[in-house]
Amino acid sequence: MLSSSSVAASDGSVPVPGLLPRRVAWELLQAVAAGAYADVALERALRQNPMSGADRGLVMELAYGAIRQRQWLDAWLDRLGKVPACKQPPVLRWLLHLGLYQILRMQRIPAAAAVNTSVELAKTGKLARLAPVVNGILRAALRARDAGMVLLEPEDSAARLAQAESLPLWLVEQLLVWRGEVGAELFARASNQVPTLDLRINRRRTSREKVRLALEAIGVESTPIESCPDGLMVTGSAGDLSQWPGYQQGHWCVQDRSSQLVAPLLRPQPGDRILDACAAPGGKATHLVELMGGSGEVWAVDRSAGRLKRLADNAARLGGDCLNALVADASNLLAVKPSWRGSFQRILVDAPCSGLGTLARHADARWRVTPLQVEGLVILQSKLLEGLLPLLSSGGRLVYATCTIHPAENFDQIEAFLGRHPELSLSQEQQLWPDPEHGGDGFYSAVLDLS
Repeated sequence: MLSSSSVAASDGSVPVPGLLPRRVAWELLQAVAAGAYADVALERALRQNPMSGADRGLVMELAYGAIRQRQWLDAWLDRLGKVPACKQPPVLRWLLHLGLYQILRMQRIPAAAAVNTSVELAKTGKLARLAPVVNGILRAALRARDAGMVLLEPEDSAARLAQAESLPLWLVEQLLVWRGEVGAELFARASNQVPTLDLRINRRRTSREKVRLALEAIGVESTPIESCPDGLMVTGSAGDLSQWPGYQQGHWCVQDRSSQLVAPLLRPQPGDRILDACAAPGGKATHLVELMGGSGEVWAVDRSAGRLKRLADNAARLGGDCLNALVADASNLLAVKPSWRGSFQRILVDAPCSGLGTLARHADARWRVTPLQVEGLVILQSKLLEGLLPLLSSGGRLVYATCTIHPAENFDQIEAFLGRHPELSLSQEQQLWPDPEHGGDGFYSAVLDLS
């Protein structure tokens, strides 16, 4: 019986080990280039292609790594090939990225495996006539690697960092303005690291130490996150998280440490009536329920019925006994629920944003976001704030949060909002940047109190 990673060769003869995960990774690169979201495409691909845990991990490492390093890999294609990367047929370009990534970035992959599987994929993927091109470029990459060849560096500092860390030039230019050279390099480094796996412990059902010991019993090591009283960072993991102890019982959920800091900013109290305006998939809404001890009322609103279904599933597992869901446009909520005017003591606006603080977690986001999209998001965020403020009761608190580092969506947005509403006061404001040493996404939060 063949292993899950073995697929018959193009001529139907000897099976080729490791071909399946590489084929799936190649298909993911093509899907993302065509507009699919990487995490959604990965979930679908793994569901359609049953594989061992090791092969599933290889698919994710290859696909996410090649997506993150797209610009850097293109620079190598330009250096090694006769045809510039931008003029390569896309299907060939992504296959070459897959092979180059293994050769230049993955020391544990034997060179022969990287070259042979890529050539075989070309043959089985209807690129048979271009198989010699794949073979030639990848072998040239091997020679370049062994000879210590490096890419030629652009003279411009922004272009140099953009190439080295595979980031869009427009973003690097802005980072240099916002953070300076050292800060921009730290952001770039953090954006190319594998993100930490952080858990939020459900304090209503267990304790952080009990979860740590339960994980340790199955060989999964974890350490407390100092900044999060209910947080654990998994330092060594394997297998399906849903099979870990405590998952089915709702003892914990996966939530980045920066995100865990947002719900407590509302200072939720038992009996409060709270609105989570852009709630799905429910990490912060369920956190609010836990902080309130299940006593009170939390309304989770989102435009997507499908995403709210995920929230309902999470709430059922974690214990969302005071959590209610509503499919609606939060920017126009008063028109749908006029009785809600002034009826919430706390409102969380976890606003749709560019997600530039989560580039390590969302490999394709750096290529998806544009300055024009940011401008559109700023308008949407402003509409949300204006539409939700009338629902806040006198003496109430509104927390605005994003997972981006763009000032226009954060500091500038709140400054303009406060300028329009002198009845609000800014109690707290913080910008967290992705941290290459300690982990955590980039997050912004502003705490606004209504007089």
